[in-house]
Amino acid sequence: MRNPFARPGLRSGLARSALAVPLGALPALAFPAPSLWWFAYVALVPWLLLIRTAPSARRAGLDGWCGGIGFMLGVHQWLLPSLHVFLLVLAALLGLLWLPWGWLVRAMLGGRPSGRRAAAALVVVPSGWLLVELVRSWQGLGGPWGLLGASQWQVPAALRLASVGGVWLVSLLVVAVNTALALLLAVREVRRTALVGLVGCALLLGLVWWGVAPPRTDGTARIAVVQPGVFDGPGGADRRFDRAERLTRTLAGDRPDLVVWGESSVGADLGDRPDLAARLAALSRTVGAPLLVNVDARRSDRPGIYKSAILIGPDGPTGQRYDKMRLVPFGEYVPARALLGWATSVGKGAAGEDRRRGTHPVVMTLPASAGGGAGAGLRVGPLVCFESAFPDMTRRLVEDGAEVVVAQSATSTFQDTWAPAQHASLGALRAAEAGRPVVHATLTGISAAYGPDGRRVGPALGTDRSAAVVYTLPLAHGTTGYARFGDWAVHGALLVIGALCAVAGARALRKPGRGLRVRPARTARGSAGRPGR
Repeated sequence: MRNPFARPGLRSGLARSALAVPLGALPALAFPAPSLWWFAYVALVPWLLLIRTAPSARRAGLDGWCGGIGFMLGVHQWLLPSLHVFLLVLAALLGLLWLPWGWLVRAMLGGRPSGRRAAAALVVVPSGWLLVELVRSWQGLGGPWGLLGASQWQVPAALRLASVGGVWLVSLLVVAVNTALALLLAVREVRRTALVGLVGCALLLGLVWWGVAPPRTDGTARIAVVQPGVFDGPGGADRRFDRAERLTRTLAGDRPDLVVWGESSVGADLGDRPDLAARLAALSRTVGAPLLVNVDARRSDRPGIYKSAILIGPDGPTGQRYDKMRLVPFGEYVPARALLGWATSVGKGAAGEDRRRGTHPVVMTLPASAGGGAGAGLRVGPLVCFESAFPDMTRRLVEDGAEVVVAQSATSTFQDTWAPAQHASLGALRAAEAGRPVVHATLTGISAAYGPDGRRVGPALGTDRSAAVVYTLPLAHGTTGYARFGDWAVHGALLVIGALCAVAGARALRKPGRGLRVRPARTARGSAGRPGR
């Protein structure tokens, strides 16, 4: 099959760049809200085929960069109403991470690769992609939102794979399938190698599905989620609190073990507002269960604004509190504010004052409730907002003994975009990785709950709902491969790329020296190397 990207018309740099941007954006369709999970396994193929035909390494790097811009814009397009033109700047900067990946793709797939090079490409190209994901997962660069493996959140076999190697291993598999398909379509001589690669990916998935047991469940926990809905305008925070209070009262008689409110559900420090603390304590007594609320306010006992998960019992705050550790760049703090503070005037939602960070994760132990509920002693690990995107945070909570992970969130700024669905889907990956149930509780939707195998439990609360629902979650106490061994897939990718660099360096050293090329001297009469003429 002739590569359509090898046409003479695509030798123009401008044409290639214009094509690379939409090709790089194609994988966005695999994520929520479209959720075309199967599309992830073919979405990179056109981009790979374009890069492999680049006439030079420099052009391949530019194709990688432009495709990276498209990827970031596609996955984060819901930020456009908030960041405006600044989103284009961020996409251009983060897209640079794919520039060396473009070099790598051309080096492994370009020209007529041998069977050995094609086999190596099935490992090297996915490893290079994973390193891009690793770097951009740093909190200061926006965190691990839109990791390719996260598009598989509703695929049971992929969730089982995540329990072994985290979302990173799922990303490796997805990119390996794309690489094999690109070879299959573009290079006739290595089709057998490509087919073996595809069969190998299928065998790996099947081996994990049949060989790795799902988490063994032992008991249940009843976790209630209260989602009040959107309350904008003057007094919106107070009206939202009142609505959440009324919804919580409807849970009386349902005997939940814990009631969870979403992020920023309380807009004042409870030390400054004892009346709010008293109302929350009364709710705990009425429902017969503790409440986990989230306070977004200036603390009364120390300087600064914190976002904090606070556990409320029948007698008021229990003293168990978690302060959010990983803040959203620009949304909750402005990096290098002296230099980038102008960003607060470009789009809506930028932090006028930086939030303060917490210093350590917290696992809370539920107290005995007024109703004598069975949840006393249950250990809960809270996360706030996009902390649920970080695999290591959930893993740390499980190491510290969490039996249930609760993520409090609020995406009302992006209510009518793909963001709420994308955020809710992350709970499935975190549950599967950790082997623990995860509850994603929001103010305005989408709220959802997942069992320890990553499958959704009960109905999700959409962005059009104002309701309270109780989820009966199976508890598990085993240890997954990811919880035990951590980011071993990332370490493997680092070793692969390191080995590739070592081989390339050794080959360069073995080549005979060519010496310096010296141009022939010219005489005054202009004859090169022929004086006297």
